[in-house]
Amino acid sequence: MEVIANYKCVTGEGPIWHSQEKKLYWLDIPSGFIFRYDPFTNKHEQIYKGPQIGGITIQSDGNLLLFMEKGAIGIWDGNELNYVIETLEGEETSRFNDVIAAPNGSVFCGTMSTTENLGTLYRLDPDGSIQPVITGIGISNGLGFTTDCEWMYYTDSTAHTIYKYRINPINGELSERSVFITTPINEGIPDGMTVDSENHVWSARWDGWALYRYSPDGEQVNKIDFNTKKVSCPTFAENPLNKERPENSYTDMYVTTAGGDNPSENGLQAGALFRLNPGISGKPEFRSQIFL
Repeated sequence: MEVIANYKCVTGEGPIWHSQEKKLYWLDIPSGFIFRYDPFTNKHEQIYKGPQIGGITIQSDGNLLLFMEKGAIGIWDGNELNYVIETLEGEETSRFNDVIAAPNGSVFCGTMSTTENLGTLYRLDPDGSIQPVITGIGISNGLGFTTDCEWMYYTDSTAHTIYKYRINPINGELSERSVFITTPINEGIPDGMTVDSENHVWSARWDGWALYRYSPDGEQVNKIDFNTKKVSCPTFAENPLNKERPENSYTDMYVTTAGGDNPSENGLQAGALFRLNPGISGKPEFRSQIFL
């Protein structure tokens, strides 16, 4: 495990590999920062500052789709931000938290609960329409899909639970909810997640100092300890040392952490971006297809 960059993020989150650019993007949510890392040159930088950003997806044309505060959603082309939705009714005092592009190009995007409202998981469809699909959520968090695209995992951090839903890959409709895992109350809070090529779930543990791997049956098969308390989200990315088959080389894992504003409590490397090689390959995330 190595530290790639340490911007002392308050809430480092949302790591995602851009396969066209061969670069990794990640966020500091409350600061409204987007960072970018090039593993081929080892250069990293802050490239954007705006309103709070809870999550991003990579569009099919390579632009970034930003999910922000007050339910705002916008397309950033590297220079300009164009809004798909400026404010989402009912989310004026909230923000998006974790998001994921679905097989059909739509995006599942969840919000934080507030004193006025509980969190909601929405689905933003390619035509720009948005609708709630799961309501009454404590903290809407990590999402992922099985390799056959028949099931979606969804984390409610407040409930300490990762759920499993059957998903229609054509229209994104969800059904058949079941509990995948419920984590112990005294071992931190399940946060962001990803699914590897063996259909195992990797779940970060906020306040738990660790990243966990679960089999498709929900059995814990691995735990990777960190020296930072708030482990927030993992993602797989291409390994620059693999020259022969880069499209199949998702063997690097990047993990964001939080708490950089209080290193005495959260660890001296709190808020850093880490890289490790878990010996298991991942798979590319789907691209969103939301256009103005």
